[in-house]
Amino acid sequence: MANPFVHIELNTQDLEKSKDFYSKLFDWQLQNVPMGNDPYYMIGVGEGTGGGMMKHPMAGAPTFWLPYVEVDDVKASTEKAKSLGATVIRDVMEVMGAGWISILQDPQGAVIGLWKPMPRK
Repeated sequence: MANPFVHIELNTQDLEKSKDFYSKLFDWQLQNVPMGNDPYYMIGVGEGTGGGMMKHPMAGAPTFWLPYVEVDDVKASTEKAKSLGATVIRDVMEVMGAGWISILQDPQGAVIGLWKPMPRK
């Protein structure tokens, strides 16, 4: 499949409460991956698309789930989205030596992330 959903990330104002709720609701494996000053928890789901949980980077903003779609070229896909009317929320950036992301808002207001993993050695 072209451009699959590959990661789903929870941005929450209360990371501890979210971890507690989802670890009781689902059989997810949460693994703390240090990311700067704030913890990031990878969500292992066994089969299927996993994700992550993090403290929302914007204080007071609502908690939400953010899906990421894999693309061949984050920069080109971000530019294409802009040409189609998207607003760039977070421009292309490298993430933890694992790949590159950008975060967009489509013309109707939905938010989506783009992801390009680094080549495996």
